[in-house]
Amino acid sequence: MTRTTALAAAYRQFDSGEFKQVLARRIALPTESQNPERAATLVRYLEEEVRPAFEAMGFECRLLQHPKARAPFLFAQRIEGAALPTVFGYGHGDVIRGLELEWHEGLTPWALTEREGRWYGRGIADNKGQHSVNMQALANVIQARGRLGFNAKYLIEMGEEMGSPGLRELCADNKALFDADLLLASDGPRLRPGRPTVFLGSRGALNFNLSIEARQGALHSGNWGGLISNPGIQLAHAIASVVTPTGQILIPEWVPTSLPEAVRRALADCEVDGGANGPQIEPEWGEPGLSPAERVFGWCSFEVLAFKTGNPQMPVNAIPGSAWARCQLRFVVGLDPDDFLPALRRHLDRNGFAMVQVATTNDEMFQATRLDPDDPWVAWATASIDLTSGKKTAVLPNLGGSLPNDIFTDVLGLPTVWVPHSYAGCSQHAPNEHLPPELLREALGVMTGLYWDLGAGGTPASRSAASAQPVGAA
Repeated sequence: MTRTTALAAAYRQFDSGEFKQVLARRIALPTESQNPERAATLVRYLEEEVRPAFEAMGFECRLLQHPKARAPFLFAQRIEGAALPTVFGYGHGDVIRGLELEWHEGLTPWALTEREGRWYGRGIADNKGQHSVNMQALANVIQARGRLGFNAKYLIEMGEEMGSPGLRELCADNKALFDADLLLASDGPRLRPGRPTVFLGSRGALNFNLSIEARQGALHSGNWGGLISNPGIQLAHAIASVVTPTGQILIPEWVPTSLPEAVRRALADCEVDGGANGPQIEPEWGEPGLSPAERVFGWCSFEVLAFKTGNPQMPVNAIPGSAWARCQLRFVVGLDPDDFLPALRRHLDRNGFAMVQVATTNDEMFQATRLDPDDPWVAWATASIDLTSGKKTAVLPNLGGSLPNDIFTDVLGLPTVWVPHSYAGCSQHAPNEHLPPELLREALGVMTGLYWDLGAGGTPASRSAASAQPVGAA
């Protein structure tokens, strides 16, 4: 078979409804990792869906455990030759809570439902639909060629929506087993629904709390107004000192000194578009002088996620004794994360806000990562995608959101190329999560083409032949 016939077979497979049936079966498993009652379902997903699919392709599979993780990881590999390139894939089968009562009438998170040209179901975008596309594309290449033509390793976890507990340690403990030349994985949204996209890393994310504890309890605003401080007002002013009224960050340690030329060049033709359901971009918000793509993919952003003072549900005529805010900094490569909170402390003290307390949260901090857009793997991947789709692939230096990508770059030492199969308006993590089937169909062709080209030669040089370690070795 040729590349063309392999792609034609992939599209026929999708059009037949077979892929939809597989995806419906996987969505039907309520793999909510935040719900302790779903622990057995997390294992079922690996044992009943993922393992049989990989074993049918000739992969060796094993479950890997780590004490920090609530569920095991499934590792699968197919080694075809020590001299061949080795590609590492990753996905997660857990989903955010279903929020069953909040879906549109007639829709449920646990049934794949087609309505008005969309497929609905929890996990269709994040991440069951995406890794199911990649797994099917691997099967398409094996069926068409009789082999992959490269070595494939794949790790599916069941705790990404909980911050991937144990993933970092698992990768550190299994560096030899996971050795590869490239991470090729799928998560997150495309730049625009109809434009194939690659991203090369992710922004980091730091969540933290700001609070003021002025006194015990609230005091009557008529008796004490004008005589005692109001923590809500003080905290609002403290936050206002961090950013301008249009969202520009005012702490120098929180932003890069400049936008790297390779990043600016890559983003020059990237237009941010969340689709029909996405919000309208506000041109005056954020760092001045940058395009929307540069602001979200090349710069940092500060957000107030929640703010509480007094009793919002039942306000009374009293000056609150305390105020609290949950804040977040999204950051890019080139900054010192260890100095973020010390820099904030210095800033608050300089500006007269010594009463504001700064505290970390229990959330894991995702580190910022970015593969150089000029890396040979980027040119190779985009050429393959362009050929399959007939479109120019958007290259994002990093995702605007956060992923555990630093584990693959820093622990495993892999160059990382992500090919997302979703879009920003998909209602990910919200009720009514969905994808257009035409996006999934195009993604299946894109990944079949990528995996076909991986086995056809002409890839960037392999790092080593050590990636052919037997699956039973640890």
